[in-house]
Amino acid sequence: MTRVLVVLAVVMPLSSACRDGVVDPVSGACSSRTGDALEFGFYAFFEPVSHSQDSDPTSPGFATHAGYEADLLTAVETMEPHGITFLRKPVTDWPGIWLLPATPEFDMVGGGITILESRTLDASGERAIEFTSGHIAFRQSLLVRSGDAERFSSYDSLGSAVRVGVLRGSTGEARLLQITGVTNGDGVLAPGTQIETPHGVLVADGTARYTITAASASVELEGRTHIIPPSPAMPQVVYLGDVSGESELLAALRTGLIDAVAQVEVGNGEAARASGGAFAVAAVDSLAEYGGFALDAEDTDLLACIDERLDWLTDKRRIGYAEWRTDPGVFLSRAASWNRGAGGT
Repeated sequence: MTRVLVVLAVVMPLSSACRDGVVDPVSGACSSRTGDALEFGFYAFFEPVSHSQDSDPTSPGFATHAGYEADLLTAVETMEPHGITFLRKPVTDWPGIWLLPATPEFDMVGGGITILESRTLDASGERAIEFTSGHIAFRQSLLVRSGDAERFSSYDSLGSAVRVGVLRGSTGEARLLQITGVTNGDGVLAPGTQIETPHGVLVADGTARYTITAASASVELEGRTHIIPPSPAMPQVVYLGDVSGESELLAALRTGLIDAVAQVEVGNGEAARASGGAFAVAAVDSLAEYGGFALDAEDTDLLACIDERLDWLTDKRRIGYAEWRTDPGVFLSRAASWNRGAGGT
């Protein structure tokens, strides 16, 4: 079967701080936010981008934000004029996390959330949230046991005997399904695809009734646990991570319950390094995506304020995950430079 790679459009928000990829300073953008204590929700299970210091939800450390995004936001808090504070709260459910700022509980959320236009819309199709400028680059990939790295060096090697673990509602899931032909460019499942759910097995008929995208899924598919493809040239998809995120996927890979984990290379690369040689990153997607923070669509002042500071801290995307991993203090150093008058007002 010939597979067609379908490119997801990455739509960057056209805030006053970022237009056409060129960042314009927003002088005094944060002046109206002095003294703000912002309710910030962070995804608790995406190491090393955003995670709880302790993975046990019953531990006091579970409420402590750690990782790349945690350090980036700490640097934001130190930038003059002082006054923005993030009251950080762990979020354990991934699907739809980006829409939480449209509720009274949160002002802003993060957790390695890929910026997609479709994710700015609520269930009624109304714009509910906006994303900040992208602060981290992502590529999807496969994490496998080291002995399988050569075998799975390409997505073309994923036949129906292969079980790939994914987190429901993630871009890892959506891209895997598109790349392997299980869905088309609109996320519609191929006819004959079997979807196991808590209410029984459904069979896709090739219509939009059976759709999975990185932003949402058909109501009937929301509790999906397993996808069995209609072709021997497509992989099975196993859904894990509802309780403990990535750690559940890694445990399943280690025990042989699944053959690969489909998620961004940043996460898979860290898991490979931490595995002591047990895991390796195999196939890597050619598509580059960007992650950002989500805010209420109506809070344009806050969006401009956060964008102004993120653009300075990342030097307009020239500083990112790789630089942070080499020097975790890189963003605090940039903030200190801002405070000396190089960028602040």
